[in-house]
Amino acid sequence: MALEICVKAAVGAPDHFGDCPFSHRAILTLEEKNLAYKMHLINLSDKPQWFLDISPQGKVPVLKIDDKWVADSDVIADLLDEKYPDPPLKTPPAFASVGSKIFGTFGTFLKSKDSNDQSEQALLHELEALENHLKSHEGPFIAGERVSAVDLSLAPKLYHLEVALGHFKSWSVPSSLPHVHNYMKALFSLDSFEKTKPEEKYVISGWEPKVNP
Repeated sequence: MALEICVKAAVGAPDHFGDCPFSHRAILTLEEKNLAYKMHLINLSDKPQWFLDISPQGKVPVLKIDDKWVADSDVIADLLDEKYPDPPLKTPPAFASVGSKIFGTFGTFLKSKDSNDQSEQALLHELEALENHLKSHEGPFIAGERVSAVDLSLAPKLYHLEVALGHFKSWSVPSSLPHVHNYMKALFSLDSFEKTKPEEKYVISGWEPKVNP
């Protein structure tokens, strides 16, 4: 039985994949494991009743596996690795939290209207920590030459960072972080990523109401 997954539809374009990095991570995990799946695009501003029946809080992604709907991209990634162990995607525990604060600091900086609130410095601090990890470990990925769960979690978030900060703040990752640049290039050129990434305009339309409420 094919797996089924509910993901966010694009804002203003409900028949296109939207700007949810957690949905994207779950899709990337399915793709990296070469699993067949049926994707349901959910318009989060007009959620269908059948979706609310399986996800009462109205959150995506939700994966149907063994006739049961499972929420949360962390849980989904672990479950898929357990049930379909080849190729293995589990990140060694020592590396599992690398880059984990980037998305939160990115969101704060993106929405900031105060250039003195240190939000840019907070993001740069997290990107520098990623740079230091990549510099001191064999790559091109966080845990070495093979892609793992932490990379599939970071790839959509770094894509949002590049697209949204470029659009709304004309900001890009400094050239003083070459390992981060190479890492992003490696992630964005994965077949699974190129096949599944949302169009840039949908990343922008998804962030627009949060940046300019």
